[in-house]
Amino acid sequence: MLISRYSFTPVASAVLGLWIPFSHAQTSVAADSNVPTLETVTVNASADASAEGLTKPFAGGQVARGGRVGILGNQDILETPFSSTNYTSELIQDQQARSIGDVLQNDPSVRLSRGYGNYQQLYVVRGFPLYSDDISYNGLYGLVPRQYMLTEFIERVEVLRGANSFINGAAPGGSGVGGSINLLPKRAGGEPTSRVSFGTGTDGQNFVSTDLGRRFGPDQSTGLRLNAITGSGGTGVDNEKSKATGLSVGLDWHSSTVRLSADLGYQERNLNQPRPSVTIGAGLPVPAAPSASSNFAQTWTNSNSKDTFATVRGEVDLSPQVTAWAAIGMREGNEKNVLTDPVTTTSTHGATTQFRFDNGRKDSVTTAEAGVRGKFDTFGVKHTVSASATTFEQKSRNAYQFSDSFASNIYTPAPIAAPAYSALSTGGGSLSNPLLTNKMNSSSLALADTMAFAEDHVLLTLGVRYQSIKQQNYDYLGPATTRNNDSRTSPLAAVVFKANKNLSFYANYAEGLVKGDNAPQFNFVPFYPIANANQALSTYVSKQKELGVKYDAGMFGASAAFFTTIQPTAFVNPMTQTYGRYGEQRNEGVELSVFGEPTKGLRLLGGVTFLDAKQISSPSGATDGRDAIGVPGQQWNIGGDWDVPGMRGFAMNARLLNTSKQYADSANAQAVPSWTRMDIGARYLTEVAGKLLTLRGRIDNVANKSYWASAGGYPGQGYLVLGAPRTFSLTASVEF
Repeated sequence: MLISRYSFTPVASAVLGLWIPFSHAQTSVAADSNVPTLETVTVNASADASAEGLTKPFAGGQVARGGRVGILGNQDILETPFSSTNYTSELIQDQQARSIGDVLQNDPSVRLSRGYGNYQQLYVVRGFPLYSDDISYNGLYGLVPRQYMLTEFIERVEVLRGANSFINGAAPGGSGVGGSINLLPKRAGGEPTSRVSFGTGTDGQNFVSTDLGRRFGPDQSTGLRLNAITGSGGTGVDNEKSKATGLSVGLDWHSSTVRLSADLGYQERNLNQPRPSVTIGAGLPVPAAPSASSNFAQTWTNSNSKDTFATVRGEVDLSPQVTAWAAIGMREGNEKNVLTDPVTTTSTHGATTQFRFDNGRKDSVTTAEAGVRGKFDTFGVKHTVSASATTFEQKSRNAYQFSDSFASNIYTPAPIAAPAYSALSTGGGSLSNPLLTNKMNSSSLALADTMAFAEDHVLLTLGVRYQSIKQQNYDYLGPATTRNNDSRTSPLAAVVFKANKNLSFYANYAEGLVKGDNAPQFNFVPFYPIANANQALSTYVSKQKELGVKYDAGMFGASAAFFTTIQPTAFVNPMTQTYGRYGEQRNEGVELSVFGEPTKGLRLLGGVTFLDAKQISSPSGATDGRDAIGVPGQQWNIGGDWDVPGMRGFAMNARLLNTSKQYADSANAQAVPSWTRMDIGARYLTEVAGKLLTLRGRIDNVANKSYWASAGGYPGQGYLVLGAPRTFSLTASVEF
């Protein structure tokens, strides 16, 4: 997202009228021969090298009619026994979404947060955290850059809600109980793609990108897709600067029985003076949110990351009824940060204490998958049987250093010189040469059978995945400290009843498998070392039950789901100063969603999630029945995209988001107020010198509301992330 502080004046209103589109407006202007339209592109290649190819867009083009369901392959929404939404590249372009987090702002079951003490994008799905390094890329874990992911490389963002360890395997980072996210890379379509885009925002956040796609050969069997972007400038937060550079290459080839694809990507992101999260001091109330554009970061703080990732995937038809596939992926990541983590020390005046915290991290990931899927009939019952095997390895190298503490204030921050490290400073390893601190290996075998009864009106899926997880931690000087070797079996039982071609009901029982957390080095509120620092806890299982209904009227769709999920919780016990598993968290909720184009020229996308997240089985029952940290009782989104009558090629859109009150502590004494935010945008399609020109504009947080956007994301930790200020962006895309 191009973000910047901007005063909403009549000048801004005039500029808003010049903004311009790329997609939906074509439906209303096609009847006028004098108005340019984009030709329909038939995608003959698939992002995942599968015979089915990409599922078709739903009416309105903002979401797809289905998506990848792990080992089960691509499925239509009415035949999927889970709640899911699959966001398209059309939506990404129309909303000028610059990151995966920007796309997920449209999802009523997802809220955006950050990692603890860093700038990693973190997604809270059904009230449970999903780390960005637990997102899958074309079906493989561990390949997405850990801190942040650009959208220029992405064709689809697929959200599958609920426990999914059988479907996808356990996420290697230890999150994903509430759902999973899969990113599909871009592929060359049936028609050439030649697009150059330029963008700008206030505070000088400028970028340029290119998107080129071609198919080659007499039967167009070979495809090449190239995407590149570079951008830098202010972010709308005072004195905060960002720079991002990315390059991706997607290749694919197919014959009558074989399909191959490969991806290579590079991304670098640098932040200077990034605004930190805020931890609330023990026993203190939540402070009022500072001005949305204010920055209480020190001038010497920064966060920098580089990632290189690659995948290869292939699929072969062994017979008309049997298909085999295999994939492999690798990622090398490098992070260097100079951070602070303000902790409030007063109830009303915003005073904080904090440390300078330097850290370095290097990740090496290798992952692979192989499987086979076959179809056959037995006594009138149709079977689709899938089997797969996966393997994953990650090696992480870390080092860190703390300075002595210093005082500041979130309302009136005072810049200080970067504190030097003293003989009393705490640290681990060498920042110039981080050593191996964690090695994680996992492998799994999975088998599933989807049986179709009663002329395909009843679909019953039974499956089981056996998974082994091995963790080995090392201290910051190299020797091994703790090991954990565990294996579990994750079952799935799901049924879909298709009442007719427009309506289906489903139910599932699924389990989530999560690797044990690593005990942190320190507790920050109050500050003290953890007695069992760096210990790897054993794996644990969450259990989910879900009922749902889906409706597809062709132009308009809706769904509803009721779910309950129970998982163990881990946090620091202040009595023993140890990090462990103490109690459970139960999330129950109802999700309602709508999507599609109910009337020509008007597209809707949104919904509401009601959550009741409670702590249960807490030590001595001290917090039983209290709300879980960082989980609001209600969150809703509603978005509309409208082709303006009488203004050929012009469309406008708006989105309203609301999140109710949540708590930042387990005792529910630290209440974070509810918030509501509005975003608006517009687009216009025209022709200049025989070339299609698309102009787009957007303002997020139109009212420039100051609010705490989230209140947690790490087990047992309630920390506040200040919402972004009013942000303004303009882009121009030329097709040639």
